[in-house]
Amino acid sequence: MTTYIINSPILTAYGHWQFDGPISKVEAVALLQDGFVSAIGHSASADVLSNYLSIEIPVNRIQISMLTGDKALVLRLLSRLPEGKVLDHEELVRIPFELGVLTRY
Repeated sequence: MTTYIINSPILTAYGHWQFDGPISKVEAVALLQDGFVSAIGHSASADVLSNYLSIEIPVNRIQISMLTGDKALVLRLLSRLPEGKVLDHEELVRIPFELGVLTRY
């Protein structure tokens, strides 16, 4: 079983999924305590999550394919961005967000 960190609730394959949340900072840190794979491809998102969780979240622009039993901590922005907009750190910290857990069954 792998735990990922992703910056949107995306289904990486067909199958059965559950998306739970929002979860607290304490719950997010507990989810990551046994290790994780970052799939955060934008430096501003990695910086915001690193600061918020007090855990180093590396930028790692990879494509993942979650398998049965895998989980992902999801950074979910609570505002829709204009098409093609890439946020810098200052812009991202002003947008409300929540964290959720995506599980593949």
